[in-house]
Amino acid sequence: MTDDRLGIWLVGAWGGVSTTVAVGLAALQEGLVDETGLVSALPRFAKLNLADWPQFVIGGHEIRQTDYVAEAQSLARLSGVFSTELLQGVENRLREFDQNVRDGSLLNVGKTIESFASTSTKKTKSESPKSTIDRICADLNEFRETHGLRHVIVVNAASTEPPLESDAKDWDWAKLSESLRKSKKSQIPASSIYAVAAMISECSYVNFTPSVGSDMPALCELALEQGVLHVGRDGKTGETLLKSVLAPMFADRHLNVMSWVGHNIFGNMDGKVLDDPINKANKVRSKDHLLTEILGYTPQTLVSIEFIESMADWKTAWDHIHFQGFLNTKMTMQFTWQGCDSLLAAPLVLDLVRLTEREWRRGKSGIMSHLSSFFKSPMGTDVAEFAGQYRQLLEWADEVEKTSAS
Repeated sequence: MTDDRLGIWLVGAWGGVSTTVAVGLAALQEGLVDETGLVSALPRFAKLNLADWPQFVIGGHEIRQTDYVAEAQSLARLSGVFSTELLQGVENRLREFDQNVRDGSLLNVGKTIESFASTSTKKTKSESPKSTIDRICADLNEFRETHGLRHVIVVNAASTEPPLESDAKDWDWAKLSESLRKSKKSQIPASSIYAVAAMISECSYVNFTPSVGSDMPALCELALEQGVLHVGRDGKTGETLLKSVLAPMFADRHLNVMSWVGHNIFGNMDGKVLDDPINKANKVRSKDHLLTEILGYTPQTLVSIEFIESMADWKTAWDHIHFQGFLNTKMTMQFTWQGCDSLLAAPLVLDLVRLTEREWRRGKSGIMSHLSSFFKSPMGTDVAEFAGQYRQLLEWADEVEKTSAS
């Protein structure tokens, strides 16, 4: 196991998911919790020589003015997570992490996200794309140098941006690079600006959101040019996880799914952002493509996402599946999934950081398609069902073990 110091740079640093990542990491470092919920802690991955929790330090970009302790206390008060004893045990580490948070970017994030911005972040709105990238690179380099970090993994855990409508989504790196250098207005959203800065700074980039991030030809090209790793999009934590497990059952039993309706309610800040139809479009698109890919045909589908403030960080998904069986008999399956949004997402972020660092240590670059089981819209693979995606992770683990032993 390496002793190198490593950095986790969270975009959306004081949001619910990132705050839970910080609390979780601090608790693991203090020995206050076990590793339940962490895929990378399964015995199957014990021989991979993964980085250990004390090696990591957290920093990040944030558009609001708050801190980890305040946000953790808010989650505890509104959602009933984190015991008083746990928060007391990690408070000092959280305050240390706070010192590494810097103002984020508002480029093309949409009016709803802009409305949450602090006064200092709003001052950055007039920046050119190049100035923003330079500022983010400087923040990442300062973080690396201050803490003596061997490698930094940038994780986008910010709220969902509006879909990218610009032609830039199809550009190559030469054209996009020229636009970013010369234009006063960005053709790409903040998630992609962070990805560019991360890659230029030789950091790995993980996009846990439905936002476009590095999922563009130009940035796939840049990643290979810079020799860096990236992966995304949209962490798979609840309803879509179940879809990716259940839909293959219907396909393998030759049952005809006629319609699949999913109704989702939750009340955290992400829910407030997704209450804006423009931002919601990206999330619905990410959740709704899966069935066609798995079934091989397109049933009637409906995905709704509604903000219910009283739910706080808890989310409920109710799904109704109408399918046709033998002798044209119509039948129904329903399920309800209820979970705490940030507590489902945070361990996956920690897993992704650990697994990304291990792949970086192997000297690899480009898209990490073997991490597809963690995402709703995974890059670099056409495997949609969870079991197949998880096999990709196991095959990668076998390869790592084999090359490490040789």
